[in-house]
Amino acid sequence: MKRKRRTFTDDFKQQMVSLYQHGKSRSEIVAEYDLTPSALDRWITQASQSGSFKTKDNRSPQEQELIALR
Repeated sequence: MKRKRRTFTDDFKQQMVSLYQHGKSRSEIVAEYDLTPSALDRWITQASQSGSFKTKDNRSPQEQELIALR
């Protein structure tokens, strides 16, 4: 049976990043909230780069240029 893809609000993502920044271990957060480690890592990276969880806000300058050229 195929698993349904879960979606998370920006508020939830920010709360998870905040827990991590305040000292809770990555493995504790992943286990407690049933997340994938890659999702949490992506949220932490996005929050530190742009403060946004939207893909368009986290594109590199090269990616933005390629999109503009299309």
